[in-house]
Amino acid sequence: MTLPQDITRLQSEVSAAVREHWKAFLIEGILLVVLGLAAMIVPPLASLAVTIFLGWMFLISGIAGLVLTFWARQMPGFWWSLISAVLAIAAGIILLARPVQGVLTLTIVVGAYFLAEGVATIMYALEHRRELSERWSWLLIGGIMDILISFIIISGLPGSAEWAIGLLVGINLLFGGATLIGVALAARKGAL
Repeated sequence: MTLPQDITRLQSEVSAAVREHWKAFLIEGILLVVLGLAAMIVPPLASLAVTIFLGWMFLISGIAGLVLTFWARQMPGFWWSLISAVLAIAAGIILLARPVQGVLTLTIVVGAYFLAEGVATIMYALEHRRELSERWSWLLIGGIMDILISFIIISGLPGSAEWAIGLLVGINLLFGGATLIGVALAARKGAL
């Protein structure tokens, strides 16, 4: 059981650690903002870089999974683990061998994700509306925006594959970096 004084002590320690290392947060934030802006300026290159990165991640995780599967071959689920590892290796090889086609496939998946996320968020908003929650309208707007983004991505295929992933990653990096810069500056002033 966590006691309130333990939570207060933990919060104090985290704040002290952030204040002590505010320069590291600032440097990381600036780096993320620069990378985010670069990805937004040249989204086709960023899309390709994300696809190649994912290809390597699949390949490395698949090889590690294969090694671990054979190392623990007496464990239940050997065949499922083996199939999973082989699929990860195959996905990695395909993404690395054909990154341009991989960008198109990833763009379709991202478009489908935004569509599903939008519908789920709208349903969640309507559920909150029944309970008279004040945030239901913000959820509804978020869900509509997700569906709009999905429509823009999917209706623009295959052309949207050139920019969609790179632009979305760039926006994410930009906002993540801006957040870290804000945290760093607040920590420097001792406001945390």
